[in-house]
Amino acid sequence: MSKPVKNGGNNQDVSFEDALKKLETIVESMESEELPLENLMSRFEEGTNLAKICQTKLAEAELKIQQLEKNSAGELTLKPLALEQNAE
Repeated sequence: MSKPVKNGGNNQDVSFEDALKKLETIVESMESEELPLENLMSRFEEGTNLAKICQTKLAEAELKIQQLEKNSAGELTLKPLALEQNAE
């Protein structure tokens, strides 16, 4: 079961997968249920927090991805992996 995410707390201990799954559940419920405005706003806030967690976790993962590259002296060095940005 996914860990609960509360507003204002330190949510960085929740895994990316748990945060994404909870975010998907929130979006589905907001799209399919007729909820009072107060409930919609609460779910929107929780979803926003979860989206921020997912973005942070993805950024951290991207920084960790590196590739080995041989320099002119033949030594191996670590170089950040260049990722293509897709414009949507």
